[in-house]
Amino acid sequence: MSCCEHEEEYEDYMECAKVGQPVRDFVMEAFDPAEGGFTTVELAKIKKKKKWTILFFYPADFTFVCPTELADLANAHAKLKKLGAEVISVSTDTKFTHLAWKCQELLLKDVKFLMAADTNGAVSRYFDVWDHATGLALRGTFLINPEGMLVSSEVNFYNVGRNADELVRKLEAGAYLLKNPNEACPAKWTPGAKTLTPGKDLVGKVHE
Repeated sequence: MSCCEHEEEYEDYMECAKVGQPVRDFVMEAFDPAEGGFTTVELAKIKKKKKWTILFFYPADFTFVCPTELADLANAHAKLKKLGAEVISVSTDTKFTHLAWKCQELLLKDVKFLMAADTNGAVSRYFDVWDHATGLALRGTFLINPEGMLVSSEVNFYNVGRNADELVRKLEAGAYLLKNPNEACPAKWTPGAKTLTPGKDLVGKVHE
């Protein structure tokens, strides 16, 4: 069920986040593996720092595909930080469960990004990854630019893990286009490759 079907229960999140539109500010408690303690995630503070925000929703701690995804994301974390992004994983588990999982699961040994706790599912509903049947979040990845606009949205079902290399490529493209708004990145674009400049002279002639 869509988050928009829960208007009476969750009035603050009546409208779901949409690509191309500003994202509402949110606050979540989080476990910080780098510091070994607890903190909060606040979109307003990240925007104030002019950083990109990457939200990486996953179903639950102590599961099976999830640690492989977070390990893969950890491998790409340094590149994403260098590109100016704050990386935040999100599930409906508590910050205490995040701490216990990080200490227990060896696949998470290199995780340094914040692990946010969306315990009431409010943020998951807003990004429309909340599964009403299970109370868990689907595998959703969202890119929010420094201006607070949602520029990328990807949602997978429970049984399909994601590829952090593609996330890096999307952020590289997004960062480039933020500085070059009149251009567009074609399929499989990587830094240094040719871009497109949409206009009447390009219509029907992209192959050239």
